[in-house]
Amino acid sequence: MDIKLSVQGVLTDPKTETQVVLLRAENGEEVLPIWVGAVEGSAIKLALEGIFPTRPMTHDLLKSMMEHLGLRVQKVIITEIENNTYYALIYVESGGSLLSIDSRPSDAIALALRTHVPIYTTDEVLKQKSGDSLDTWLERLNPKDFGEPV
Repeated sequence: MDIKLSVQGVLTDPKTETQVVLLRAENGEEVLPIWVGAVEGSAIKLALEGIFPTRPMTHDLLKSMMEHLGLRVQKVIITEIENNTYYALIYVESGGSLLSIDSRPSDAIALALRTHVPIYTTDEVLKQKSGDSLDTWLERLNPKDFGEPV
């Protein structure tokens, strides 16, 4: 069964300089953290904030190309974890057929946010993900890691 996720935000891991995308299951308290690169994290943050650069970023270009070709993104699914690597599929409608395209989760999430389609995962991914990894990461943080209070 697919579980709908919402993007809660993107945080910077101060120890590794990578970004952590926090996804929350809409039917509960389960959180799925996915570590992504700085560029991918920035692309997701921009989409979350509704900021559109004057020149298209890669995900904006992909969205535009798909629209011009008559393709429509239907949904994305984070499908599995293997050796701490997440995998995703982007489902695209083309001429009445539904195609699945292999993707990195960060690219799938960035595209989903730009095309306003749902993001899902499976029960198995939520069971497999290391719940301890987020707790351990949060414990390592110092309040200063989040910057000055606004």
